[in-house]
Parts: sequence; structure tokens; C-alpha cells
Amino acid sequence: MKTSDFDYSLPPELIAQTPIEPRDHSRLLVLDRGKRSIEHRHFYDLPGLLQPGDVLVFNDSRVIPARLEARKAVTGGRIELLLLQRMAPGVWQSLVRPAKRVSAGTRLEISGGPTAEVIDCQDGGIRTLRFSDETPLDSLGQIPLPPYVHTPLADPARYQTVYARTSGSVAAPTAGLHFTNEMIDTLKGKGIECRFVTLHVGLDTFRPVREGDPADHVIHREYGVVGADVADAVSKALAEGRRVVCVGTTAIRLIEAAAGASRNAPVDPFVGWVDLFIIPGYRFRVAGAMLTNFHLPRTTLLMLVSAFAGRDFILEAYQTAIAERYRFYSFGDAMLIF
Repeated sequence: MKTSDFDYSLPPELIAQTPIEPRDHSRLLVLDRGKRSIEHRHFYDLPGLLQPGDVLVFNDSRVIPARLEARKAVTGGRIELLLLQRMAPGVWQSLVRPAKRVSAGTRLEISGGPTAEVIDCQDGGIRTLRFSDETPLDSLGQIPLPPYVHTPLADPARYQTVYARTSGSVAAPTAGLHFTNEMIDTLKGKGIECRFVTLHVGLDTFRPVREGDPADHVIHREYGVVGADVADAVSKALAEGRRVVCVGTTAIRLIEAAAGASRNAPVDPFVGWVDLFIIPGYRFRVAGAMLTNFHLPRTTLLMLVSAFAGRDFILEAYQTAIAERYRFYSFGDAMLIF
């Protein structure tokens, strides 16, 4: 298996620049793994495609305004920061651009806020920063849209799910962007359980795998929480032969990591760091179906959905979506895989 096995070509005009309105009017490509069939639907058809007793697992992480503007204290050079992970009070791991001349000891002045000192340097433009005070940094920044989105977002709330409540992500769990509160109510009314976990989306969401062999890639760890109510509901569903449907790759990684760490029930409550890298050959313990958007080439996300449905079937589905002019990536259309 090579990273190049997860490559494909996409016409740039198919990269969605704005979210569709209303949220649930995006298109939905439905993949049946057993029949190896592909069907074209719309997201508002979802309640009719799920079954009473299904357990939907959502990621309720909320995107923080993590993009900050700064200047080097000595030279005044302009620097852009993307907060990735809070390591300790006042200490953040951040992506710095341009990073070449930002070394350990560099002092940065945050626009409208405190100063920061670089205390550690890692590869890929990542720096650990210690800020001068505990000013709420997310009150100074902007919502960080993905680098392939070039159109300003008129309403920042459209890069949040309607159920987002726990702040901590630097990118949205985009499979959930299609849901409306009305649809969630409809799903519950049909006897479909809706459960919420938290996984704060980090750097690997928008970084391609650069190693030739995916096994050599070290995935960026993310902080996750599976509450006792979710663990109990998922474990009960599995015991009764009911289906667990994960909304997005973040939900599937977290619930699978929790299952892998469990000692008692199929899924125990979980709090901690998740570095599970799912590639073809992985045996899924929990997920029986998943909702997901279309992902960038050579990414851990494309590898995960390929592990779930088979690489050849996924690439066939992607070519079908391209031929049918589906919209791709964060603000694009969705897939249901069962």
C-alpha cells in the first residue's frame, strides 16, 4: 500500500466555495457496500434511509476563532498563527506562517492582544508559544477556513454544526454541517437515537500524508470525550444487533478508539488523546455505517473511508461524483456509506 494509491484528480471548479442553502439541500451519494451500488439522493432524504433503532453518533466540537495576526517584535515582520492545541495555561501549539524565520526565543506581538514567545520548534511550521497573559485568545482571532476556500464566509455560523457546543476545534467536523435542528427532531421522532461525543479536530484534517508509505505517517493526536450515556447507548445497540452510524470521520475515529481501549463493555466511557490512524486492513469494532463529505487526495480521511468501504469502491464513487458534478470538500456534498 502506497500513499499514491489514494490519489485522484479533481477539477478545481468542483471545490465548493460557499455552503449550500438550506443546509440539508446538499446532494447525498449513497453507497451500499454489500451490493456495491451507488445511488444519487439529497441529504433531506436521510431520515428515510436510516432505520428505527439506529444510533447516530455526532461530534459536537465547536470551531474556535483560532487564526491570529501577529508581528515579530524586533523586525515587525507579519506572521499568521493558527492555534492548534492548548498544552497548558497560556501555552499553545500553533502553526506559524511563514515559519522559516520564527525560531526559539522569537517574540511575537498579537494584534489587539498579548505578546508570545516561541519556546519550542517542530517540523512543518509548528511552534509552541507561551503567551504573556491569559487573555482569551479566541476572542482575538477569526474562524480558520480551509486553505482551499477563497470566498469570504458571510456568516461564520455556517462553519459550525447546529449542535456545536464544546469549543476546541481548528476545523469543522464537516459531515455534520448538513444537519438542521428540524432534521434531528425528525430523526428522533422515527426512533433513531442521536448521541453526542467530542473530538477536537486538529491539524491532520487538512494536511496530506507526505510519506510514500502511509504506515510511516504519524497522525496528529486529538482530544476526545465519550460520555457514559453514549458508551452505554452504543454498547446496548451493538449487543442488540442495532446499527451505529457515525457522522463524520472524527466521530468514527473517536468511537473506534474508545472501543479499542475498553475493558468491560464493547465501548467504555473515554477521556483522553486519540491518535488512531485507520487505513485499509483495519477491523471496525463499532461503526456499521457512516456519513462523510468528500475528502482531499492523499489524506488520512480518504484512507479512513477507504478502509471502511474499500479503496477501489471509494475511488469509483469519487469518479462518479466528479462526473455528476458533485461539490467537494468542507462546503460540498455528502456520502452515506452502509
